[in-house]
Amino acid sequence: MTHTAVAYTPALVGDTAFSPESRIWIYTANRPLTETEAQHTQQALDVFTRQWTAHNQALKARAEVFHNQILLLMVDETNAGASGCSIDKSVHFLENLGKDLQVDFFDRMRFAWVEDGQVCFADRAGLEAAAGSGRIKQETEMLNTLVQTKKDLLEKWLVPFAKSWHKRLV
Repeated sequence: MTHTAVAYTPALVGDTAFSPESRIWIYTANRPLTETEAQHTQQALDVFTRQWTAHNQALKARAEVFHNQILLLMVDETNAGASGCSIDKSVHFLENLGKDLQVDFFDRMRFAWVEDGQVCFADRAGLEAAAGSGRIKQETEMLNTLVQTKKDLLEKWLVPFAKSWHKRLV
């Protein structure tokens, strides 16, 4: 099956109003959000990013719910940079949102890859099983949740398993 990488790339990467060096934070939920939860989460993220500040200065920020299981926050630090306090605000916001939805957005052991035209998610044991059974092949595109800038999101979001950090885990 063929596909284009665009279908597997978050929309915010195409926002030309944001610098390529804009900072990115990626959070993976421990379960898929329902469509209703995803819409609620996107609305909450939109409100949060419009009100997000650092040292009383508005941050140029945007957020996205991606494939109902990944949250991305982006801040263009051209005019105002995210500070420790503002990053703490985002973490507390996501912790509270997670409590409301009964979802853990801080599960660092959730992994994603593209398989048969779908984005698949698994915990570490599931990743190991998928790689061990051949479900994940050397050329399987892994979602690199460790990218830190918009530029990296564009260039290094999808990485073949053979060249990804995920390979070290199996």
